[in-house]
Amino acid sequence: MSHHIPTMRTARELREALESSRQARQSIALVPTMGALHEGHLSLIRQARERCDVVVVSIFVNPSQFDRGADLERYPRQEVHDVELAAQAGADLVFAPSVEEVYPAGFATQVQVLGITDRLEGASRGPEHFRGVATVVAKLLNIVQPEVAFFGQKDAQQVLVIRRLVADLNLPVSIAVGPTVREADGLALSSRNAQLGPQERERALALYAGLRAAAEVAMDGELAADALLSAAHSTMVLFEVEPEYLSLVDPDSLEELSRLDGPALLAVAAHVGSVRLIDNVILDPSNLAAAAPLPLPSPRKVTACSV
Repeated sequence: MSHHIPTMRTARELREALESSRQARQSIALVPTMGALHEGHLSLIRQARERCDVVVVSIFVNPSQFDRGADLERYPRQEVHDVELAAQAGADLVFAPSVEEVYPAGFATQVQVLGITDRLEGASRGPEHFRGVATVVAKLLNIVQPEVAFFGQKDAQQVLVIRRLVADLNLPVSIAVGPTVREADGLALSSRNAQLGPQERERALALYAGLRAAAEVAMDGELAADALLSAAHSTMVLFEVEPEYLSLVDPDSLEELSRLDGPALLAVAAHVGSVRLIDNVILDPSNLAAAAPLPLPSPRKVTACSV
């Protein structure tokens, strides 16, 4: 069954469409996306539907947060399908502006969050990445003016940056975070997964396998960061994947930890073929089983056929 919901192209159209809801004091939710919607996005839309009266889903592939032009060009775009999926999950309308609408001629403002943006993703992708994220999210929050905005835990550092942005600028919005949604074998859902070939899809399990291996070691009582990271790294290498970064950090400050004494973020990024993937788990010594809900993936060696 087909679902039809309006798609707004400009900030003015969107504000006009939401005016009656504001007059009626209805609560508005925003689920910001770059499109290529998957179950992770849809779970956030369903959460928004449960919590708020009106659900807005934005679809905008933000050029200012890509550090490589080729990655921006390859990013999947499927708006018609995305709008249908968003409607099925409970969205009321879609905001899908052009680049020119978001960054018109003469646009000269950037939003920069300091401190937590210079490590992990920031160190790998450069300072412009989180400047691009913070700027576009600030714009979306201003345009939509939601009571609640929904983000996914897979982008843990992005969530921290947005929480800091909202707190520092006194934006009247609460940030809700949904858990990472995974395939049955543990691979974190990502719009980039569609770019993986069959062999790369097998190797992509390296990220979750590494995180799980560290959780297993911690469950056995080893809490030194070096040991946890070593277990994760050696497991990833079995899948012939070398991490770009692999870090155990404080979940609020992202400072490196030497030991798992309280809740910690174990975060990883790696290239599988030409596709860059990220993943993370929260390791909490009081409940380590929560970080290991799925079986530990095992590598399947893919060898060329001999003739």
